[in-house]
Amino acid sequence: MALDANSANRKRKLLVLFVTVCAVRGYMSVFEYKARTKEGELRSGVIDVSSKDAAIERLHQGNLVVVEIKEQKVSGAGFSLPFFRGKVPLKEVMVFSRQLSTLFEAQVPILDALKTLAGDTSFRPALRGAVSEILKDVTGGLALSQALSKHQNIFSNFYLNLVRAAEEAGKLQDTFTYLADYIERNYYLTSKVRNALMYPIVVLVAMLAVMAVMTVVVIPDLATIFKETNQPLPFYTEMIFAVSFFLRDWGIAVILVIVVAIFLFWRWAETPDGRVFFNRLEVHLPLFGEIFRKLYMARVADNLQTMIVAGIPILRALEITSEVVGNVIYKKALQDAMVSVKGGSTISAAFERVPEIPVMVVQMIRVGELTGRIDFILANLARFFRKEVDSMLDNLVTLIEPIMILVLGVMVAFLMLAIFVPLYNLVGAL
Repeated sequence: MALDANSANRKRKLLVLFVTVCAVRGYMSVFEYKARTKEGELRSGVIDVSSKDAAIERLHQGNLVVVEIKEQKVSGAGFSLPFFRGKVPLKEVMVFSRQLSTLFEAQVPILDALKTLAGDTSFRPALRGAVSEILKDVTGGLALSQALSKHQNIFSNFYLNLVRAAEEAGKLQDTFTYLADYIERNYYLTSKVRNALMYPIVVLVAMLAVMAVMTVVVIPDLATIFKETNQPLPFYTEMIFAVSFFLRDWGIAVILVIVVAIFLFWRWAETPDGRVFFNRLEVHLPLFGEIFRKLYMARVADNLQTMIVAGIPILRALEITSEVVGNVIYKKALQDAMVSVKGGSTISAAFERVPEIPVMVVQMIRVGELTGRIDFILANLARFFRKEVDSMLDNLVTLIEPIMILVLGVMVAFLMLAIFVPLYNLVGAL
């Protein structure tokens, strides 16, 4: 019987390993594409995303018309997860922009500036390699914006359009300063949101891990002792024991189901329907929804203000902002604003129809449109919402700590009650 149990456990472990590897390999895919720019130039390359729809959408965001696209599975050799492959953190893009701006300010020619940055060992290999390729392209006669556009996995459409406008206006130095400042603000705000949400997640995971160890390792031994004494047990103790035995016998299968469910859920979240669902859920969550709404409003105002100051026409600024805002609700609002402006109406008229955009924002943008100072209004709005997000995150962290301690205390108290009450009765009976 012991041999059969060991064999069954070994089979379950092998099944977990097989499904997990298949899931990861299924996610690891790249798409080879051929596409044309608006000027008709043919480009080809590979793009690393989770699905074909996501690949096409990414190429469309780069103003490319897809001619051909096909999936290539990543070989098992040289295994690496997609999020570790060629990833360049936003912080490094910010440092690159800041250093390039400083070199331009010092009157260093563009080729010498790129040579200097290509040799910067503080950058990750992916960014150093990209800068080296940009240097070759610029040396070969391409404009800086064209050379940067070959690396859309590093430089966003927002970034590329600002550089293109700077080349036309002859303001590369100022524009890279704007970009570095913008990325720094965006990085700081996004990092603060992520760190604020990370704390309760880490505490919750640690709490569940401790409870799982208690349930699978400690409680089954106690349950055996109680059953041998034929001591009557409270219903909540019986419930804890039943869960404990179930997890001990089927824990690997439960983990397998959870892993597969998370993977499938993740893949669905990458689809258009999944993104719409999560984007709407994100801004309507209790407690967190208001933080996300203000975060997106800060991003919209900051993007628009940066591009208007850089000399990009308002329609193009709205279009680019809609592509990089990161939420379908605000993307649709910006696209509606484009239609409104093209039809002779105003941005504020389009924003007025979106309940997720505060009335104050609509009124201030209307004032900016009437006075011709919309860039000034947007800068004030961006600053206001950044401060609001900062304040709300500080309050949230202060509030979460006692809530998590309370939840942890209740769970531990319930577990101890389920164990010590029958233990006390058993000692009393003896």
